[in-house]
Amino acid sequence: MTLSCVFSASVQVRQRHRGRRQLEPGAAPERPQLPPGRVSRLARLMALAIKLDGLVRRGIVRDYAALARLGHVSRARITQIMNLLLLAPDIQEQLLFLPETPRGRDPIHLRQLQPIALLPDWNDQRPRWRRLLAYALPR
Repeated sequence: MTLSCVFSASVQVRQRHRGRRQLEPGAAPERPQLPPGRVSRLARLMALAIKLDGLVRRGIVRDYAALARLGHVSRARITQIMNLLLLAPDIQEQLLFLPETPRGRDPIHLRQLQPIALLPDWNDQRPRWRRLLAYALPR
């Protein structure tokens, strides 16, 4: 059994002589309220693929193998991520703006999208994408 507790306290840090810091009780600065939920993993992977593609195109990174070494992942994983760039541009845009996941697992996973991305014709990709969306994100 795992127990987790959350504690909060308000403190202020005051700089003393010779760089020493002293904690003093007081009000914590106001933090803006963040909306519930998080950006879907697919949206983050799509943005990463776009960024990594730009690095390779500009010659900052030599190739995908170098990206894999820099990211401490396999070349196969880089290929999975970069295959998102094979999707039709409108599907890529929809991926970037998927609704936030309030809690739990994302409704759409990369393994569901890989067969769609490997279809060479964008006109074949779109109906498969719509079916996946209808299944994963029922209204």
